[in-house]
Amino acid sequence: MVGEGVLLECLQNNEVSEVLSISRKSCGIKNPKLKELLVSDFTKLQDFENDIKGHNACFYCAGISSTGMAEEKYHYITFDITIAFAKALLQANPDIVFCFVSGRSTDSTEQGKTMWARVKGKTENALKEIPFKSEYNFRPAGMLPFPEQKNAKAIYKFIVKLIRLFAPASVLTLSEVGKAMINVVKKNYHQNILEVKDIKALAQ
Repeated sequence: MVGEGVLLECLQNNEVSEVLSISRKSCGIKNPKLKELLVSDFTKLQDFENDIKGHNACFYCAGISSTGMAEEKYHYITFDITIAFAKALLQANPDIVFCFVSGRSTDSTEQGKTMWARVKGKTENALKEIPFKSEYNFRPAGMLPFPEQKNAKAIYKFIVKLIRLFAPASVLTLSEVGKAMINVVKKNYHQNILEVKDIKALAQ
């Protein structure tokens, strides 16, 4: 859902000239700005070095819910795949800015009781050590999708709209997330961890 929303913002945003979508299956969107690269195994992105050259930024929105998942599998998907992908991307694009979608309440200490938060924190910390031009960790909470999004469940949209009634400061639109990513590449930011308030500010 997040990747689809960020992609839609990039395609309609005049600051973005070209988008390469790297995924396991086609997004089903046709746009003159958009090129797709289908990769079945993200840990082998280095095999596509010539295809991924020439980009200014990566908006890494891949991920999965930890619900009902063993820590070992969640760690592999969230940490191992992300770090392998990031290193291959840097090899092809030495001056790239990397934006990682993490989550609110991510645990930077890697010592907390919540499994997903520890793993996300470990991933953020590892990405920070990779020598990108800049690296930012986005920690959104509730996110409202674009009306035309396909990968957004009705129950999720209902819950987020309900949260917005009582805690509007906790809810972002995916358009805001996309705009903030684009703007942080253009303008930089004074810290590499972006909470909801930072994302909202950068989206302006």
